[in-house]
Amino acid sequence: MDRTRHGLWRPTRGLTMARLFGTDGVRGLANRDITAELALDLSVAAAHVLGDRGDFVGHRPRAVVGRDPRASGEFLSAAVIAGLASAGVDVYDAGVLPTPAIAFLTAELGADLGVVLSASHNAMPDNGIKFFARGGHKLEDSVENAIEGRLDEAWDRPTGADVGRVLPLTDGADRYVAHLLSALPNRLDDLHVVIDAAHGAASIVSPRAFRSAGARVEVIGAEPDGLNINDGYGSTHLCMLQQAVVERGADLGIAHDGDADRCLAVDHTGAPIDGDQIMAILALAMREQGTLAHDTLVATVMSNLGMLLAMRDAGITVRQTGVGDRYVLEDMKAGGYSLGGEQSGHVVLSEHATTGDGTLTGLLLAARVVATGESLRDLAAVMTRLPQKMMNVKGVDKDAADSNEAVQAAVARAEAELADTGRVLLRKSGTEPLVRVMVEAKTPEQASAICHHLADVVREQLAL
Repeated sequence: MDRTRHGLWRPTRGLTMARLFGTDGVRGLANRDITAELALDLSVAAAHVLGDRGDFVGHRPRAVVGRDPRASGEFLSAAVIAGLASAGVDVYDAGVLPTPAIAFLTAELGADLGVVLSASHNAMPDNGIKFFARGGHKLEDSVENAIEGRLDEAWDRPTGADVGRVLPLTDGADRYVAHLLSALPNRLDDLHVVIDAAHGAASIVSPRAFRSAGARVEVIGAEPDGLNINDGYGSTHLCMLQQAVVERGADLGIAHDGDADRCLAVDHTGAPIDGDQIMAILALAMREQGTLAHDTLVATVMSNLGMLLAMRDAGITVRQTGVGDRYVLEDMKAGGYSLGGEQSGHVVLSEHATTGDGTLTGLLLAARVVATGESLRDLAAVMTRLPQKMMNVKGVDKDAADSNEAVQAAVARAEAELADTGRVLLRKSGTEPLVRVMVEAKTPEQASAICHHLADVVREQLAL
C-alpha cells in the first residue's frame, strides 16, 4: 500500500485504510490520490451508508452533484455521478457552481445527498470530494468513518428501472442567486464593487448576484479555463484585487477562493480586510438587527487577539473552536448560534446557509457599508489587529508536535516572553502534511522573530 503526499491511503482490495477524510472532505492530487475509482467507490459507499441508516426509506433517493471548474472535476464528477446512479440514486447534475450553492440546492430540492468536487483554495492539480447530508449539512465524523469502512465491498447492484437516473439541473444558478438576494437587508444601489472570482466557481454567480442587488460591478479573475483556478487571483492572492480597487476607484473589493466558500475583502485604499474583521463587522450589524443569537460569535483559535478584545469591549461573547469550519459549524449547531467563521474568510451565517458562503458574506458586508454610509475601512476599524506571523513548516511529522519535549519547551519559553501581550499556537494541518506556527505579539518584529525561531525548532525536531 502506497502512502500519498497528502496522507491518504490508496484503496487496495482486502486491506484497511487510514482515515481518508480530513477537516474538509477528501483532498489530494487529482488522478493520483483522488482517482476516478476512488470517487466512484466513495459515492457508492455513501449511498449504502445513508441507505442503511434509513435516509432513503419511503422514497427514491436523490443527490445533487456540482464542481468547481478545474479540469479534473470533469472526470471526477462523471465518476461520482456514475457511482451514485449505479447504486440506485437519481442524480441532479448541477455542473459548475460554488460549494455553498450545492449545499443550498441539496436542501432546497429535498435531496438526500450533495457532492462537490473541489479542492477549494488549493492549486489546480489538486481536487477533492466533499459530501453533504440531507438539508445541506456536512457529514458527521461517524458517517464519514462508516463510508470509509464500506469502500470496495461486494454489493447487490440494482438493475432495470431501479438504477439511478441522471438529469441536468439547469436552474441551479437561478435558484441560488434568488436565495442570496432574499437574505439582503437592503439593496446595494450605486456601490462600486470589484469582484475577484479566482477563476473559480463564483465567476458567474457572484457578479450576477451583486449586479442584481444594484451594485456597479467590475470583475477580475473570472475567466476559468480548467487550469487557472486560484492562479494569481482570489482570496489567497489579493494583490490583483488591491490594484484593481485602487486603479478603478471602487468602494471595495470582494475576493473568493476556487469554490467560493470564502470571502476576503479590500477597502477603497487597497488595504486587505480579513475574516476576523468581516466577522466583527457582521457581528455588530447582526446584534443591531436582533439576529445575533445569544450575542455570540463562534470563531477558531486562529482568530486574531484584536478581534477577541474588540468583541469583549462590545459585549459580544466569542466562543473558540479548533481550526476548520466543520468545528465552527458543530459548535454553532450545538449552541444555536447564528454567526461563526475563520480568519481565512470562511463565514457561516446559519440563518441563510449551512456552510461558509463567500458570495453571501460579501453581499452582507457590502449591505452594511450602504446601510451605515461608512466606508469599509471605517467599519473595519472596530478592531485593531495585533501583528501576527504564521509559517507553514513542511516535511515534518505533524502528529508529533504535541508530544515532542523540545518543541513544547520552545513554545513555553515563547509564551513566557510574550506574557499577556500575545500568544503562540502550533497546530497540524487537517488537509496538508505540515505544522502551522502562529505568533501574535506587540510588534511585527517580535512576532516574526519568535515565529521563525519556533519554525526552526519544529523543522529540526520533527524532520521526517
